[in-house]
Amino acid sequence: MRVDAHQHFWQLSRGEYPWLSKDFSAIYRDFSAEQLQPLLVANQIDKSILVQAAATLAESQYLLDIAKAHDFVAGVVGWVDFEAADVASQIELLYQHGHSNEQSLLKGLRPMVQDIADPNWLLKPQLQAGITSMCERQLSFDALVLAHQLPVLAKFIEKYPDLPVVIDHAAKPSINSGEFKAWARDIALIAKNGKTFCKLSGLLTEAGDNFSVASLQPYVDHLLYCFGDERLVWGSDWPVLNLAADYHRWCEMTEQLLQGLTKAQRANIYGLNAIRFYRL
Repeated sequence: MRVDAHQHFWQLSRGEYPWLSKDFSAIYRDFSAEQLQPLLVANQIDKSILVQAAATLAESQYLLDIAKAHDFVAGVVGWVDFEAADVASQIELLYQHGHSNEQSLLKGLRPMVQDIADPNWLLKPQLQAGITSMCERQLSFDALVLAHQLPVLAKFIEKYPDLPVVIDHAAKPSINSGEFKAWARDIALIAKNGKTFCKLSGLLTEAGDNFSVASLQPYVDHLLYCFGDERLVWGSDWPVLNLAADYHRWCEMTEQLLQGLTKAQRANIYGLNAIRFYRL
């Protein structure tokens, strides 16, 4: 089974996306399940993980409703206010809202850490209640961080050893500017924790207009060296992907980037790891 472990839907009229401006002309419109499904079929992808794009409970409920209506959406990574006094109640609300076929489609949560000004936010004691509630519900944590936030993320992972963590978009290294050394060092440090996963996604938009297999290969090779084929998870980051290329192009490039792997190793990255990590 192949799984796109990172994709989004949004509806501009909901007014929940302050980051999404007209400057992003390629994605400044609605994106729905009806638009993604034919892309999955064309590229022989069976399921997807739908990830939040707004810092509201209402959007997470909206995504869970979409998941319940479309079988190809295998799970949702939602959002809660981790600093709220009622964070446990928020998590329970979403968990119950996502209930379908005797299980919940809520598989994880994602605070938008990349947009939080406090560099040590992940280490705030106020997060303890939310993390405890996540562990009780066997939910995973999507770490939306930038490369310079990796050292703090490493401390966060050490602080909460029972929390399954996946790094979104390989922490967004600035491929376009040639950033590598510090990112490579910090991502390797985190990978030493044998429970942490990393998403092979979002790299095209970090590579700028002149992206190529050659420009991405050193980053992908390093991720494979650090996480192996057993903890690397493929995703599209559609429709943000459209800022750089289309869905088919990313699938095609991934095949080239991973061509040195065995069929079994590619199967892990393309789906089996997502199934394990998100308990699909």
